[in-house]
Amino acid sequence: MLRTSQLHLLHHFTEHHPALFRKQLRVDPLIFDDILGQISGHSIFQNQSNNRQLPVAIQLAIFLFQAGHYGNACAPEDVAQWAGVSIRTVVNCTHHVMAALLDQHNQFIYVLHICSEEMCRAQAFTESWTCHAWRNGTFAADGSTINLYEWLGMFKDSFYDRKSRFSLNCQVS
Repeated sequence: MLRTSQLHLLHHFTEHHPALFRKQLRVDPLIFDDILGQISGHSIFQNQSNNRQLPVAIQLAIFLFQAGHYGNACAPEDVAQWAGVSIRTVVNCTHHVMAALLDQHNQFIYVLHICSEEMCRAQAFTESWTCHAWRNGTFAADGSTINLYEWLGMFKDSFYDRKSRFSLNCQVS
């Protein structure tokens, strides 16, 4: 199968079309650089082999492209074609980046203290806009959605999004 990498376009998109960068990787270029800076020193990206790994930036781009797409577009074969690499390279990049991110869990995941002022405001907002069954919960969204495999039994209409799919919103910050 012919593979022509589209990775070189990301640099052009960063400078001239940030919306296209976001469309491909689902993060702003500055967020990409921030994540890259936090995971680049991880030992998983070091090896003593004669076969060098891809640069961490390319591994992160491959991971984000796959994580940010749904259905057929996220299959390793399709990601491999987009990136111009082998399927095994896509799998390895995904594993490497995932391991680095999981080791940085406390820097990437922040849960507000239940008694904090921010948590109280978030709970009040959530309660004013959602069903009573979600009381005492916090929910934030930036518009990104994660499609659900099947319809939910309770409150299924609450999960019906603007694109006529059942999904959950998520926030990455």
